Amino acid sequence: MAWSTRELADLAGTTVNTIRHYHRRGLLDEPDRRYNGYKQYGVPHLVRLLRIRRLADLGLPLAQVGEAGAGATSTPEALRELDAELAARIERLEQARADIGAILRDDAPADAPAGFAPVASHLSEADQSIVHIYTQLWDETALVDLRRMIEVDVEGGDVGGEIATLPEDADEETRQQLAELIAPGIARHLVDYPWLNDPAQHLSKDEHVTQQTFIAALTELYNPAQRDVLSRAGILAHELAQAEIAAGGDADETPSPGSA
Repeated sequence: MAWSTRELADLAGTTVNTIRHYHRRGLLDEPDRRYNGYKQYGVPHLVRLLRIRRLADLGLPLAQVGEAGAGATSTPEALRELDAELAARIERLEQARADIGAILRDDAPADAPAGFAPVASHLSEADQSIVHIYTQLWDETALVDLRRMIEVDVEGGDVGGEIATLPEDADEETRQQLAELIAPGIARHLVDYPWLNDPAQHLSKDEHVTQQTFIAALTELYNPAQRDVLSRAGILAHELAQAEIAAGGDADETPSPGSA
């Protein structure tokens, strides 16, 4: 039995151009020709073509089809590598679907930072940008804690909007009042998440790179008045946190009633 190129393509469920491409790649041997010059393919060509198509359908690059070989008796390493790549791709796709589902469910911005869809709509544009940067600077544990901090702020009547609308020419009294308003919330986070005082253990990048990136981000994303308020609030928050920690320590050392 002999087939023309088109007949072979139809049998194998492919195209004439694909068969010609396989010839050029050296994957499929050229057949004998009839007296009139037309190619005549036999069963071995059909079987080889079907085997090539099978490997291609599995996702194996044509450059590696030759390694797999026709009728190989063992599983080629290329397939093991492909399996690992597909598993990683599936994991990424599943994560993407979960993220999209969260964005749709919470009516969050489409480009909300990964894992922050439930709170993204409560963040200013600058705050969202900072969180995006944090996702590259902090490890997963720190990011989970950050999301919890934002959730607490939202539940407690977050005042982030007042910082977002603060003009760069805000007067001294306005700045100080706003700093005093947000300092307790920051202090609460410092007490609940002690690693904030020394985040080195939760960095995913070099400490120097992290510091320089954070400083550059603050400078670009917040105006001078906003940075001043954040700085003041940070100082006040550390004082409040230290006082709370000290008070807690004193309470622990207080003898209980009836103790000798």
